[in-house]
Amino acid sequence: MVNSVERIKGDLPHDADEIISLERRGWRRSGFQIGLVIAVVLLCAGITDMLDVERMTEGIPAIGTLMAEMFPPNFSDWESWVQPMIDTVAMSIAGTALAVVFSIPLGFLAARNTTPNRTVYRISRGLLNVLRSIPELIKGIIFVAAVGFGALPGVLALGIHSIGMVGKFFSEAIEHADEAPVEAARAAGATPVQVITHGILPQVLPQFADVTMYRWEYNFRASTVMGMVGAGGIGLELIASLRLMQYNDCFAILITILCMVTLVDWLSGLLRRRFK
Repeated sequence: MVNSVERIKGDLPHDADEIISLERRGWRRSGFQIGLVIAVVLLCAGITDMLDVERMTEGIPAIGTLMAEMFPPNFSDWESWVQPMIDTVAMSIAGTALAVVFSIPLGFLAARNTTPNRTVYRISRGLLNVLRSIPELIKGIIFVAAVGFGALPGVLALGIHSIGMVGKFFSEAIEHADEAPVEAARAAGATPVQVITHGILPQVLPQFADVTMYRWEYNFRASTVMGMVGAGGIGLELIASLRLMQYNDCFAILITILCMVTLVDWLSGLLRRRFK
């Protein structure tokens, strides 16, 4: 113990000059890292023409012209948007429910403290990575080709993509659960299933609820654009107005979507507070 203390004391700086030198080295290291990040950002900006001042200057007036053509918004066809909006809400709820149903078992299999063995852990983690690596729009195109047009391909695309994200968050919540209730359940002779239901689930259920509500918010936003690939919902009306260059209708639909997103956000926050 004495040797350890002496070794620690020996590693500490002995005078002000050494302290200043160490601090300067730390600042230089931090400056180099920040400079490297800035260089990468500037490189990416250059590759994507964000630094092309001439192109950006020409594009800004075009955006202004497009915005001028959107005024005033035309709500005359609002009755035809009611059913697509209902389809969009239903799509987001069904897709989220599908994700939660499959994410709960996958989350336990992908958590180090509840997985049966390392092989199952790696397979489950790999599956979650695969499911979230393909964007939902690409999945929407695939499912439209497989099951046809309508809300069903949107639900499948949103649900399967969400499993990858929700399952990952569930597994991380399970891994961070307090071990004391788990050890107490095991000491009492509980089975592995009883350990999960009595030692882990009560701890992680509030986090599960939070993740589910956040994902529902995301899925609602994502479902508004699923119509662009033929998966139904209000996105289908939006893309139709854009193709016909009916910008007044397009702006009205965007306002409607904004109002619904605000309502979903408020309802999601209300439900999160209730589950705490």
